[in-house]
Amino acid sequence: MEGQSWVAAAVVAVVSAVVFVLIFRLLRHRRGRLDAVDGMEGHDFEHFCAELLVKQGFGDVAVTKGSGDYGVDILAERDGITYAFQCKCHSEAVGIRAVQEVYAGRDYYDCMVGVVLTNQYFTTPAVNAAKKLKILLWDREYLESMMEE
Repeated sequence: MEGQSWVAAAVVAVVSAVVFVLIFRLLRHRRGRLDAVDGMEGHDFEHFCAELLVKQGFGDVAVTKGSGDYGVDILAERDGITYAFQCKCHSEAVGIRAVQEVYAGRDYYDCMVGVVLTNQYFTTPAVNAAKKLKILLWDREYLESMMEE
């Protein structure tokens, strides 16, 4: 009986080590992909997001001009629904201003849905405003999931 418990403990230890290594490699791979995104300039990030949207099944994806875009960086459509995207590649949490910009831009471009898409997370005031104004917030985790598909 003691011999069997030693073998079982050894098997558990080996399996645990293998699982740890696999999880560590997956996390390191993910972090490497996001590191590349984190280093992008704003306009490059907008084009990167536009490509991701196309891969996600959006059509009529268009990056707006750099200035005077009324708070919208990308216009797109999916399943008959029009979207206005504000893209923010930041090193810290995205605040309420991005929500306000896409809220105004969504109406200016006559879009049905407004979205702020970022490589980071959102401040509490941004989250609260987005709920009130019915703006979708796609954060770092959402961006990462888009990259994996």
